[in-house]
Amino acid sequence: MEYTINKLAKIAGITTRTLRHYDKIGLLKPGRINSSGYRIYGQRELDLLQQILFYRELGVSLESIKLIISAPNFDSTAALESHLTALLDKKKQLNKLIANVRKSILAAKGEVTMTDNQKFEGFKQKLIDNNETQYGAEIRGKYGDDAIDFSNAKVKGMSEKQWRCAESLREEINTTLKAAMESGEPSSELAQKACDLHRQWLCMFWKDGTYSKEAHRGLGEMYVADERFKAHYEKVAVGCAEFLREALEVYCK
Repeated sequence: MEYTINKLAKIAGITTRTLRHYDKIGLLKPGRINSSGYRIYGQRELDLLQQILFYRELGVSLESIKLIISAPNFDSTAALESHLTALLDKKKQLNKLIANVRKSILAAKGEVTMTDNQKFEGFKQKLIDNNETQYGAEIRGKYGDDAIDFSNAKVKGMSEKQWRCAESLREEINTTLKAAMESGEPSSELAQKACDLHRQWLCMFWKDGTYSKEAHRGLGEMYVADERFKAHYEKVAVGCAEFLREALEVYCK
């Protein structure tokens, strides 16, 4: 069966503007253009759109999706199985957050008591699950299972004060990086401050005594090489991943 752009947009629950954008960037081209000049999409394009929307739901950037689905060895069935696993993990995380909110309501009414750690269990587990889903394989391959398992355990054991400190540091890093980029100089005092804040943040998750400038510099390289990490920093400012890598080269000498 074939669909016009309007019909496909309606079926998929997206706008025709989105489909036109996907066409423009080469992510999803129509199967053909009819004699009247209308975009016509077939079953192949419909299935591909489903894959794209699954990846978008999981927070993958359009640039990364294009690289994934255009790869010669792209396996749509394997991708669907991967989506299912990720979505089930997401469902599990949402259930934990729902349970946490319900218990918090009861605690507010004085019907149950909650420790500070329990109040933040859902959020900490979300961080762990998200990191495992998006970066687990790469990070474990680079640093080993023990290092990652220790980091996850450290997050789970954080007190309310430690958790808030980590979140505050993360926000300060992004704010400082954005301000430092305005100068355009990775060796500036502000850029180097951002690097030191980044070191402090890392040490909140890494095993004591395992920090090294070499490992820190390696992360900077990874932030640029891996599209998922790069996309995270692109939300701070365009070119932020490259700027941080260059600033870390100075900081880690």
